[in-house]
Amino acid sequence: MLIKLRNLFLLVSFPMAVAGYFLADSGKPVYAAGAPLKVVASNTLFADLMKKIGGDKVEVVYVASPKFNSHFIQPKPSDVRNVTKADLFVFAGLDLEAWVDPLLEAAGKPELFRGGAKNVDMSQGIRLLKPPAGVLSRSMGDQHLFGNPHYVMNPANAKIMAGNLLEKLKSTDPDNADYYEKNEKTFVSQLDVRVLEWEALCAHCAGQEIISYHDDIEYFADFLGVKDEQYLEPKPGIPPTPRHLEFLENYAKEKKVKAIVMPTYFPKDAANGLARRVGAKVVTICQNVGEVEGTGDFFDFFDYDFKQISEALK
Repeated sequence: MLIKLRNLFLLVSFPMAVAGYFLADSGKPVYAAGAPLKVVASNTLFADLMKKIGGDKVEVVYVASPKFNSHFIQPKPSDVRNVTKADLFVFAGLDLEAWVDPLLEAAGKPELFRGGAKNVDMSQGIRLLKPPAGVLSRSMGDQHLFGNPHYVMNPANAKIMAGNLLEKLKSTDPDNADYYEKNEKTFVSQLDVRVLEWEALCAHCAGQEIISYHDDIEYFADFLGVKDEQYLEPKPGIPPTPRHLEFLENYAKEKKVKAIVMPTYFPKDAANGLARRVGAKVVTICQNVGEVEGTGDFFDFFDYDFKQISEALK
């Protein structure tokens, strides 16, 4: 009840009029002629892909700062305000961003809700890794109901994601369909070239084994042909324990593991200690566009990650 009252307060307290866009008495959106589509993306990577396909026909903002774990974002009132004005909402789908549905409900636009006509679920068409087998329980740690949701970490999946954006843009703004199709073809052509470059850069990585902090680079490892079977977390979401680190130390020495891979936002003490004891390197892998300096674009983001892992596994 308190959540519903808070959401109602958010809705009635924000001004609905902005330049080029307002809500008519009917509650339906009215657009200024030629105004770009207003898009809210859940994260920076989706926002960048939308800009690449939508070009100057879209205005894009994002919710989740690239500096934080996307599992645990707390949307702000400004995010509700942005979604209230949005024509499209783009998100990861599945159960990666548990905060998305409350955000959309607070904005109160059913067409943007999960499965709605103006909602873009980027997981559509993606081959998910590690689909769960059997019954899940909390004793297993933080488990995902549909499979590993970190599919953006394989750059090849960007073709599918770009296709999802293209189809939604064409159906929402058919007058500019040719423009969106041209941008999508340009992006895919660039992606094909870069994928070949990344494969060549990391060819020596195939068959090697790494240890990661959390099971969030499964798709990255799959692209590289790298084994990623052990994690600093004894169970998903559970911090490293002395007993588990002792096991990993013996495992890493036996398997000759060269790299401990982790994102920027987890504590590094356990990884650094393990790396010193086994003679490995701690490798920081970005999960989002703009997470570290020089990664403000989709291609720069993967350039950084592949250079990091390539150097560590030489």
